[in-house]
Amino acid sequence: MAFTAKDVQALRQATGAGMMDAKKALEANDGDIEAAKQWLREKGLSAAAKRDDRENSQGVVALLVEGSVGAIVELKSETDFVAGSEHFKQEAQNLAELVVAKGVDAVAERQATLEDLKITLKEKIELGRVERLEASDGQVIDSYLHVQNGRGVNAVLVVLAGGDAQLAHDIAVHVAFARPKFLRREDIPADVVDKERATFETISRNEGKPEAALPKIVEGRLTGFFKDVALLDQPYAKDDKQSVTQVLGGATVVAYAQVEIGA
Repeated sequence: MAFTAKDVQALRQATGAGMMDAKKALEANDGDIEAAKQWLREKGLSAAAKRDDRENSQGVVALLVEGSVGAIVELKSETDFVAGSEHFKQEAQNLAELVVAKGVDAVAERQATLEDLKITLKEKIELGRVERLEASDGQVIDSYLHVQNGRGVNAVLVVLAGGDAQLAHDIAVHVAFARPKFLRREDIPADVVDKERATFETISRNEGKPEAALPKIVEGRLTGFFKDVALLDQPYAKDDKQSVTQVLGGATVVAYAQVEIGA
């Protein structure tokens, strides 16, 4: 397939590659521009490819709940300037809408758009975590989005059985700020618990605690560990005299998801 100088220029604008590299890419791919873009990326000659090793710890999280389905999408960038741009935030929202409608794997439909964003914004743009929760009959789903400088940075979804939307929202607010790593203590892998127990035992010995008292001291410290990492054991953020379990009453947390920029 033949190509023209305009094709070379179009490829350069699309990829940020040099003129000779763009020409070589078109020659190697019989004038097929899409194939030439991929060729440049694989050779590390496109501007997007050269950005792949940069750190992108900024970004935005988009949150959407429609009916019984909720989605969170993290779109990562290098700077908060890009993360706060309307175009960038809208793309994250578009992705969240797609996940609600079609499922987590549907984000692949916008891969080409994300590649174009890398070139347009001249940053390492990358899809981060994607979460989707759905409430079954008799369950409720609600959410919380923490917004900072005009962009979502910390999003939570919670599905409850036996509770209402307000309670689900309250638990979502708690999760946003308490950042539990597990739903219940039983969900923590045994090797993680064993490692913590061994660490607490060493610390207690180094503090000169009596050998006979070690088991009780270690178990007490383990209880503190569970309160840090297991949602149902945590003191409730709005009233630390109650645990999350006590606040739930007869309700049950079926599932929760949290996505936070930089986490």
